Parts: sequence; C-alpha cells; structure tokens
Amino acid sequence: MSDATTGSGAGVNRVMITLSIMLATIMQALDGTIANVALPHMQGSLSASQDQITWVLTSFIVAVAIATPLTGWLCDRYGQKNIFLLSVAGFTGASVLCGISGSLAQIVIARLLQGVFGAALVPLSQAVLLDINPREKHGSAMAVWGMGVMVGPILGPTLGGWLTDSYNWRWVFFINVPVGAMAFYGIWRYIKHVPGPRRMNFDMFGFASLSLAIGALQMLLDRGEQNDWFSSLETWIELIVMVASFSYFLVHTMFTPVNKSFVDYHLFKNANYVTGLLFIFIVGMVLFATRALMPTMLQTLMGYSAKTTGLVTAPSGLGTMFAMMVVGRLVGKVDLRLLLGVGFAITAFSLWQMTAYSLTIAQQDIVWPGVIQGLGLGLVFVPLSTATFATLAPHMRAQGTAMYSLIRNIGSSIGISLVQTLLVRNTQIAHASLTEQVTIANPALFDPALAAFYNLDSGAGFLNSEVTRQASMIAYLDDYWLMLCLTLLVIPMLLLIRPPKKESAPSIDHAAME
Repeated sequence: MSDATTGSGAGVNRVMITLSIMLATIMQALDGTIANVALPHMQGSLSASQDQITWVLTSFIVAVAIATPLTGWLCDRYGQKNIFLLSVAGFTGASVLCGISGSLAQIVIARLLQGVFGAALVPLSQAVLLDINPREKHGSAMAVWGMGVMVGPILGPTLGGWLTDSYNWRWVFFINVPVGAMAFYGIWRYIKHVPGPRRMNFDMFGFASLSLAIGALQMLLDRGEQNDWFSSLETWIELIVMVASFSYFLVHTMFTPVNKSFVDYHLFKNANYVTGLLFIFIVGMVLFATRALMPTMLQTLMGYSAKTTGLVTAPSGLGTMFAMMVVGRLVGKVDLRLLLGVGFAITAFSLWQMTAYSLTIAQQDIVWPGVIQGLGLGLVFVPLSTATFATLAPHMRAQGTAMYSLIRNIGSSIGISLVQTLLVRNTQIAHASLTEQVTIANPALFDPALAAFYNLDSGAGFLNSEVTRQASMIAYLDDYWLMLCLTLLVIPMLLLIRPPKKESAPSIDHAAME
C-alpha cells in the first residue's frame, strides 16, 4: 500500500494532486468563455466577418464534444497519468498557437487542437479526485472539483475583458502558459503512474458514429439560429446525420461485446448514474442558459459596460463557492435528496426573482438573485456528483466521468440555443403586440406628460426604439420563466435517486504517488 494511503505524506500528496489537477480544470473551464468578449478585437485583427469569427468558439465546442468520449478508452490503453500529462501539454501548446495566430484559419485550427487536448481535463480531474479520496470524503472532493468547473465559466468573460482591455486579445490565450506549466509539473511529480489495464479494444465504428452524431448536433445548435432553423437545408442535413449516426451507434453498442465496445453499456444499467446524467443535463441547461442571457441583457438593454457587467454577475460565483464549501461537509451526514431538493428550490426562487426584472432595476437587484442562484447551484452540484458516482465501480470512473461531462456540455448547448431562439422569436411577437397599441386612437399618447416623447409625427424613431427595448425585456422574462419551470419540474424526479449505503470503504489511492 502506498504512503499516500497510510503514511504521513498522504495529506501532502492529496493536497498537491488536488491543486495540480484543479489548475488544469480551471484552465479548461475558463477557455470555454474567456474568448467571448475578445471576439470583436479578433475580428478586426484577423480580417474576419462577424459570421466567420464565431468559428473561434464553435470549433472549440465541437472538438471538446467529439473528443470527450475518448477519455475512457485512452486511460484504459495508456494510463491515467500519461493522458493527463499529454492533455495539459497539448492544451498549453495549442493555447500558444492561438495567441500567435495570424489568420482566421490558423486560430480555428489551433482552437480545434485546444478542444481535442482539453476534452479529457475535466473528466480526468473528477476521476482522480474520486480515486485519491476515501468514499466518506467524496463530498468534499466534489465540492473542490465543482468550484473549478462552475466558477471558471463565470469568471471567464470578466478575466477575458480585463486582459483584452489592458493588453490585447492574444493574452486571453497566453495566460494559459504559466497555469499549464504548473499543472503539468504537479501532475508529473505527485501522481503515480499506473499502467492502463487494457480491458477495452478500440471500437472505430462506435467512436466514428458517436463522434459524427455529436458533431452534427453541435453544428445544428450553433448554426441553427443563424440559418433560421428548419427552413435551411443545412439544418435538415445535420439533423438527419445526427439521428442516423446515433441510431447506428445505439444498435452497434447493444450487439457488441463489452471489451470491444467504445462505450460500456453497463454504465447505463446503474440507476443512480443514469439519473445523475439526467439531472446534470438539466443543470447544464439552466446554469449556462442563464449565464448566456444575463450579459447580453445588461449590455444591450441597460447600457452596462463589459466591466460593470462582469462586476455585477461575478458575485454569483462567490455564492457557488460558499455553498460548495458548506455542502461538502454535509454530504454523508444529510440525505443527498434533501440537499438536492433544497438546492433546486433555491435556484427556482432566484429564477422567480429574475422574472420580475425590468428596464429600471438597480444593480443590487441583479447581484442578489445571482448570489442566490449561485448558492442553489452549489448545493445541487456537489451532492449530484456524489450520488451519480456513489454506486459506480472504480474501474468505470474514467469512462463515467467523461460521459457525465459530455452530457453536461450537451445540456448547456441545447439550453443556450433554446433560450436564444426563443429570445429572438418572442421579441418579434412582443414587438408586434406592443405596436398594435401605438395608434392615434390610444388616449395615452395625448397625455401632456408623455406627448413630447411619444408624438407620432416627430418622435417615431424614439418610440420604435423604446417599443423594441420593452419587447426585448418581455422576451428575456419569458426565458427566465422557462428556466424556472424546468427547475421546478425536475424536483419530483429526486425520488428516483437511491441514497448510497453508509459504509466505510477503503481509500483507492492508486493515483497518489508513492
């Protein structure tokens, strides 16, 4: 048995391993959103159109989605430590390539490489934390992991805006170099190498069909709004490819022996794991959809600067961190379903507060619902991760965590596409409805206090602008109502979760260095 398990060095090794892998996790989580605010600067520097520059984001998202399912097989083949080191080194190197890119094609290729190498970082960090901690400490371990995964996307736009304004957009990528170097050294120094068991053969047909399905889904979601969805031939092609590829993958997996299949179907015989996938899909939709709505609402409707937007939205991350630190100590002592129920209820309450937003709200009216939502999501994330993997065999963790991350990312992609589509359509509907009231027959237009601003002859431009702002605000509120309903609907499903048995399990510290 290693010193990490029994000796005095156990705590030190666990601390150093945790710090190292969380640096890698935060680095990858930040890069999903840190480049968003720098896109206008990249557009001018790389001579790209507004449509073309979005490929900087899309290429990364698609590459991560396709490469994530490979994590389980790669670890089985080459060992967890080797894949972790390769992922960190490749991601850091690709970040340098992004920073020195001189054309759109170069940065898109570099972002693809970033996505391919970075796909394994989040699921591997989760698997390692579960491995190096005994079962009774899994709640605290998932709290640490969750802080990196959830706080990264929240702080990304703020950090990206500061780097872009203070230096230039290239530092959005160069910032990864020192972080990646520290993570690489820590993983190399403190994680013990364990050869891959090589239980699985590489299933080329399974991987190709699943990758094609995921890629087609991501393309459909990313380009659907731009192509006016199903009025476009491209959208129909992507839908057909996705359905056909995924159907083939399901049939192929069911009739292929486990040791030759790309995905071990025994994962989906575990009720807690499957229920956890469903819940993390909903959490991904609610969390990232809300995060995508708030900055655009504040900047386009209320005139907030990027810096002010970051300042009023960042406190939600503090709420998340506080909740995770508290709930990490409660896991194992309080029924997981109760913690999840409280978390979803708090999240629903924050969304209910957001449905009362208006164009005249003060900054504190934005900060506090965000903090409350952060508390709720923090209470959900840790027990959910703990419950999902509580009954999963240790040798299935690498593949299980990869699928967990994939489902969360797909949920966030679907959620963002859904709310953005509804935002555009509901704005048009609300605009048409409000415009019907703006007629010469409406006595409100002749109110002396309003006549100077809403005169149909001289103030038509201002009037139309105000109607558009009000219509957009109504559409944002409709999206918040949708997120509220989704959150409330998922609460009764908590009864599907079976709390893990209270038993003293030995620590599985094969990842800790001797």
